[in-house]
Amino acid sequence: MDVVKTLAQLGLTARGGQEARVTGLTVDSRAVAAGNLFAALPGVKVHGAEFVATALGAGASAILTDAAGAEICEADVRAAGAALIVTEEPRAALSYAAALWFEKQPETIVAVTGTNGKTSVASFTRQIWQALGVPAVNLGTTGVEGDWEYPLHHTTPEPITLHRALAGAAAEGITHAAMEASSHGLDQRRLDAVRLKAAGFTNFTQDHLDYHHTFEEYFAAKAGLFDRVLPEEGTAVLNIDDPKVAEFAEHLLDEGRCVITVGRHDDADLEITAQRFDGTGQELRLSYDHQVALVRLNLIGGFQAENVLIAAGLVMATGVGFQDVSNALPRLTTVRGRMQLAATRDNSASVFVDYAHTPDAVAKALAAMRPHVMGRVVAIIGAGGDRDKTKRPLMGEAAAKNADVVFVTDDNPRSEDPATIRAEVMAGCPNAIEVGDRAEAILRAVDMLQPGDALLIAGKGHERGQIVGDVTYPFDDVEQASLAVSVLDGKMV
Repeated sequence: MDVVKTLAQLGLTARGGQEARVTGLTVDSRAVAAGNLFAALPGVKVHGAEFVATALGAGASAILTDAAGAEICEADVRAAGAALIVTEEPRAALSYAAALWFEKQPETIVAVTGTNGKTSVASFTRQIWQALGVPAVNLGTTGVEGDWEYPLHHTTPEPITLHRALAGAAAEGITHAAMEASSHGLDQRRLDAVRLKAAGFTNFTQDHLDYHHTFEEYFAAKAGLFDRVLPEEGTAVLNIDDPKVAEFAEHLLDEGRCVITVGRHDDADLEITAQRFDGTGQELRLSYDHQVALVRLNLIGGFQAENVLIAAGLVMATGVGFQDVSNALPRLTTVRGRMQLAATRDNSASVFVDYAHTPDAVAKALAAMRPHVMGRVVAIIGAGGDRDKTKRPLMGEAAAKNADVVFVTDDNPRSEDPATIRAEVMAGCPNAIEVGDRAEAILRAVDMLQPGDALLIAGKGHERGQIVGDVTYPFDDVEQASLAVSVLDGKMV
């Protein structure tokens, strides 16, 4: 039977008290069906209200917008006899309406924000729950993964897609979900109606200033996960190794919020007291509330231990004991495109692929490899087009400081001139080897690997395409690395 709900049932009130029967929700005027509510939201280049006529022509019964949108479309809405809902925060209103429309969510949901590490933390959280026998998923950059799978096209999708996925997971018996909370998604109020038990904060460094413009705006967006989305009774899990996050922890504690701090500091609640590296992973000594555990992680990179700590804290915040969580950690596996071992040469040199696409992430990824590598660290970096240009030379500097050899190549140039992007990256690493073709750069870097060396291919991680202009061409760093090793070591049939 088709679902029909009134505006009142969706928590919405139209001008003049007009009621409407709603058959569905959409933010795409091209997807409107008879009886749908169309959310005409303000955009970066054009206001969604410009498409209201199209939505009304397709049979929309209600329009949700802001005051600016109402000025554009009110006459058309009245003429069509549709209901007009006007609110200062139409994105937030849409989030709550979507939650009421789809109704169901997994019983236990946690979210994680931060410049780097969100995907790994969400995946590790899900894996810990699964190791404990709990049906769980993680949602974010890599879609919905775990005991139920569903495709997503954004780290934090718009509310209708998000709540459709959450309801779908709940309907399939998923009781636990870990979400990535991007700064864009938080700023656009996409998570506002998600019922969280806990939220994590990994770190805070430069990224997305093309969208947020200032560090203050960027941080405020991320802080919204705790100040606005996480209920007062929820638990914040914060990595106090990061100075900005440590400062925020004090703010939350002063407000009387429940906080679990993690890190290497003596005053961290969940602390790494010792760490030892080898060629395939690391060992940790953890302490929490006078309890101690020795844990083996089959993960490369010291920063992965910080991600694991946030994940462990999030699971503990939902009622699981420290020892049970510790016992599950050795079963964790790396996330696709996050310090992923892509190939190994016959001379034992290793090739890793990582999503590092900010100066801090590049620096941390390369520095984290050092304890595992006996020879040279080689890096391949690039920068995406139509994104924050200020970070490009900083990425070059980060690679130059932390790698022995650096290749600069194309990432996703999009509408920009690839040579110009490479030149801006190379301003920070003038001694780098410039190879525009990414496949050739990978082949040349793999070719120079000697016994004991390791190569990090940074920037694209899990992505399976390269965006040039308006076209996405098939390209997978992991596949290219494996192919290069096979060719150079004579394994091609």
